[in-house]
Amino acid sequence: MTLTLEKIEQQTNSGLNELLSQTTLEPDSLFVLGCSTSEIQGEHIGKHSNIDIGRTVIQTILKTLAPLKINLAVQGCEHLNRALVVEKKVAQKLNLEVVSVYPSLHAGGAAQVAAFEQFENPVEVEHIVAQAGMDIGDTSIGMHVKYVQIPVRTSIKEIGAAHTTFLRSRPKLIGGQRAKYSWDPFS
Repeated sequence: MTLTLEKIEQQTNSGLNELLSQTTLEPDSLFVLGCSTSEIQGEHIGKHSNIDIGRTVIQTILKTLAPLKINLAVQGCEHLNRALVVEKKVAQKLNLEVVSVYPSLHAGGAAQVAAFEQFENPVEVEHIVAQAGMDIGDTSIGMHVKYVQIPVRTSIKEIGAAHTTFLRSRPKLIGGQRAKYSWDPFS
C-alpha cells in the first residue's frame, strides 16, 4: 500500500462525512476522535507516532466540524489515562475537569499534539460525553461516547492500514409495554 498524506486526508474526510450524513449533530455538540498514527502506517499502536499524519487528520476533521460549530475532542493514549484535548471554552461551558498534563508524541500521541498546535486555547480534560465519534486504529473511544452508542457503517473501513470505527448516539428508549417512541398523544 502506498500511503500519502493526501490519501489519509481523503479517507478521513470521506469517513467523517459519511458518519455526519447518518447522524444529527447540533451546534455545540461534542465529537470525539481517537487516532493512532502508528496504526495508520501499519505499525503497532503507540510505537511509531507520526506528527505529519496527526496534523493531516486533525486539519481535515477541523475543516469539516468548525463550520458546523461542532466541538472536537481528541483522545490521548493510555499513558495519559485517555484524557482528551478540547478548547478551553468548551471545558468551561461544560464544566469539564481540566487536568495538568501536556501531550507528547509518546504520551498522548501525534493527534493530540497536532490538536494542541491547531486549537486556539487547548486544555486536557479527564472525561467527556460526546454525541458521536471516530476511532482510527482501535483506540477505544467508546468510554467517551454517550449511551446509547450505535455503530455507523461507512465505505471507509481503514484509514491507511488502521481499522476504523464510527459511532453515533441516540437517547435511551425507556418504558415498558405501553411506551411509545414517537409523538402521538392519543394512541
